[in-house]
Amino acid sequence: MLAVGELIRSFDSDDRLKRELRGTLTLIPVVNRSAYRAGRRVGDDGRDLARTCPGRQDGTVTERVADALSRQIAEADFYIDLHSGGTELCVLPLAGYMLHANAAILQQQRKMACVFGLPVVWGTSAELQGRSLSVARDAGIPAIYVEYLGAHRELSELSNGAFPSTDHDHPLLVGCLNVMRHLEMLPGAIQACEGQQVAEDWRSGSGHMQVSHPAPTGGFLTLHVKLGQRVSCGELLAEIESLLGGEKHTVVAEQDGIVVVLREYPRINEGDSLAVVVETGERS
Repeated sequence: MLAVGELIRSFDSDDRLKRELRGTLTLIPVVNRSAYRAGRRVGDDGRDLARTCPGRQDGTVTERVADALSRQIAEADFYIDLHSGGTELCVLPLAGYMLHANAAILQQQRKMACVFGLPVVWGTSAELQGRSLSVARDAGIPAIYVEYLGAHRELSELSNGAFPSTDHDHPLLVGCLNVMRHLEMLPGAIQACEGQQVAEDWRSGSGHMQVSHPAPTGGFLTLHVKLGQRVSCGELLAEIESLLGGEKHTVVAEQDGIVVVLREYPRINEGDSLAVVVETGERS
């Protein structure tokens, strides 16, 4: 949200940027306002916007927001959706896309995700429904999503002066401007990301972060790995212990790869995802 707000201020105040812009840029800093006000993932109706698209014009508050967002997406030629891990999850900065059945759209999305310039690029199942990207998929609009840290680490960034930025040097600002330059909406060179890790997972359901490595029980979570760490299948990721003591339950990695998501909130409920591991290769 802060990155989009900073882009709005940049285009409002920088005459050079306004003169150089080709095409139409639509910036929406807060989409799900009822969830934002409540400080949680779901809106006042208890619905998750990321499972509600394309929504209904005459529905609940989240369904109406999903409908309005879907209409905005349908009017666009390209779409970027910015996310974070929220209050409980932390995500290694990555740009993702759906593995679209249309080869031309898939290649456009793949290139947009790579030029965004974050450490990880992740292509996942095009079968997932209810998301803004599934709306773009059905409309034939090349689209990517971005995941960037979570609330606790974002607060640390803010305390170190991440925003506002007069040099557009924050990774999310750089990424959005990179994509605009790639699309020839702005002039200038694209800032490359060296050692970028790229993965494409064609399995059904890949990319659904909330179901990966579910907790076998509720309790107090102790992590044994760090974000970005490479792990092997069967390696210990975390332990969960009842606050009243007793048996510790372990969760191990289900595949080789790097840890791209971790739950950084110590309380965990049975079935909650606590980690996502992705097998990647390095992009030259």
